[in-house]
Amino acid sequence: MIEVVKSKIHRVKVTDADLSYIGSITIDRDLIDAANFVVGEKVQVVNINNGERLETYIIGGKRASGEVTLNGPAARKVQKGDIIIVVGYAQMEFEAAKKFKPTIIFPDENTNRLN
Repeated sequence: MIEVVKSKIHRVKVTDADLSYIGSITIDRDLIDAANFVVGEKVQVVNINNGERLETYIIGGKRASGEVTLNGPAARKVQKGDIIIVVGYAQMEFEAAKKFKPTIIFPDENTNRLN
């Protein structure tokens, strides 16, 4: 078994950072669906602005809202307006991984909506 990129939301803008929330990343459900993520999935968040990397899990946000909010301790690693990449991974057999094609989406960086 090897771990490969399964899904990626490439370059979205953080719309909020809520230190008081329990934890996680809240993402517009349209983006979740388009990227082939599921609510509760473990993801890696990479901050383009400061190089921070963290792991958390997905909470579903309001559809068509463009919401991308880092919650709880993760809110210390980002600021509203930062550009991030959200990556999900999957484990699979080596031969299957050679043929696997990840789902990668490129939302509008200003609105976080799909074009």
